[in-house]
This record gives sequence, C-alpha cells and structure tokens, in this order.
Amino acid sequence: MLFANTPTPPYYAVIFTSQRNENDREGYHKMADLMAELASKQPGFLGVESARDENGLGITVSYWDSLEAIQQWKENRSHIRAQEQGKRDWYSSYKTRICKVERDYTNNI
Repeated sequence: MLFANTPTPPYYAVIFTSQRNENDREGYHKMADLMAELASKQPGFLGVESARDENGLGITVSYWDSLEAIQQWKENRSHIRAQEQGKRDWYSSYKTRICKVERDYTNNI
C-alpha cells in the first residue's frame, strides 16, 4: 500500500468502512479501480488509501481539500451508480465517516 501524498493540514478525510458479502466477485475490483480513477480527476481530490482483509472487511480513506469537494464527489452520477450497485451486489454493511484532519506527521523507520 502506498501512502497518499497529502498537503499540510487542514484537509478532509472520508473514511469508508465496508463488509463485503459472499457475492462480491462479479466486477467489484473493476468498479473499485474505476471509482479511484474517477475520484482522482475530481476537483479537490488529494489521494486515497485502501486495505481489505481476508474476511472482506475493508477501509478506504479518500482525502479532499474541502467539504464542497466531498459533496461534489458524493453527487457524481457515476459514483452514485457505483454506490447503488455496491448496496445491491457487494456489501452486507458499510459506514461512511467524514473528518477534518487537523494534524498529521510521518515517521519513516
């Protein structure tokens, strides 16, 4: 996993935690890649980090420069269609959190 190259705070993080169901094989990775590519072209997008365990629990954190940019991404038609398909086909549950990053630091070991 690569760390997102975020600017000096403040900025915003959208944390999407999901549990995939048993029907998650059909097209999931293709859609996830497509959404990451589409998000990267949105005004205000700063980066993304994502991980998923062997039991299907995943966390994706996308970083944005403003709440307005997050809202525009939420209203993107392709993103809305992907969300609908996720609810219908891939996720048994999910939670979204929006946070303001006040401080960050790096420790390269």
